[in-house]
Amino acid sequence: MRVQRRLLWLCAAAWLLCGAALAQTPLGQVRVMIVSSDTAPAYAQAAQALSDSLVRQGVPPAQISQSDASELALRLQSGQSLRAAVFVALGSEAAQVLLAGKVQAPVLCALLPRGAFERLLRSTGRVMSGRLSAIYLDQPLARQLSLIRLALPQASRLGVLWGPESSGNARSLQVQAAAYGVSLSELALGRVENLSTGLPELLADSDVLLALPDPLVFNSNTIQNILLSSFRARVPMVAFSPAYVRAGALLALYTTPEQAGQQAAEQVWQVLQGKPLPDHPIEPNDFEVGVNAHVARSLGLTFDGISLRLALRRLERLP
Repeated sequence: MRVQRRLLWLCAAAWLLCGAALAQTPLGQVRVMIVSSDTAPAYAQAAQALSDSLVRQGVPPAQISQSDASELALRLQSGQSLRAAVFVALGSEAAQVLLAGKVQAPVLCALLPRGAFERLLRSTGRVMSGRLSAIYLDQPLARQLSLIRLALPQASRLGVLWGPESSGNARSLQVQAAAYGVSLSELALGRVENLSTGLPELLADSDVLLALPDPLVFNSNTIQNILLSSFRARVPMVAFSPAYVRAGALLALYTTPEQAGQQAAEQVWQVLQGKPLPDHPIEPNDFEVGVNAHVARSLGLTFDGISLRLALRRLERLP
């Protein structure tokens, strides 16, 4: 009898604790709303990684909702209120909808470059705060310079193409390049038509070409010309996308959608614990290094992406 009474008491206590937890977080209440710009695989992969990470930390799957930007825009236009403890915008379109919709909960933006987010801030009149922050896709300039030093130690002249969105990095790159003992060859583009005349001169003064995200400079209409010109000049390109490595860039330093989703989950978890978002941009804390083996061989270089990634992580003392 004593054993039975003790078991009944333990069951009752567990039921009461469960009831208290449900009272604090009603069953089915959305705590995290993930909004994707569209149905592209990158957004789906990031959303899945984000959701999986939160579930591993104890957030019930029923409290994580996923939507796309067009669906959310319709809901906001119809006057429907959106309730969540935190919103995550994956990509520029999702960020635009959430910022324009003026949702009440904190908004974390991810999977977008710095230039796109800054443009959104200007158009909406918003500022970064504990309720609005972003994890940029852009890799830290110091990390990119470290990669160049590791892979191309003899390179002392760095070529850079600036466009309207990337030019905000110019002063910072100048300072950091000087600290690395690297001189800069720069070409500022106001129009894409200036690329054909300015690129050959830039490449003639460069040992390596660093590509920084800018839709005017690097897009589907320009990338083949830039890559072909750099290949003919034997000036390797260090890019920001694995697609550019497949197209002919020597190296790419980039964060995968899964890595971006996992980092977003870390920030979301902090919000769920009652902490504000960082009131400053967040840089990627994980990354990959892509290598075009054919281009490397043509330049007489031998290295691999895994070793370069590990070397970079050691330099930054990353776990």
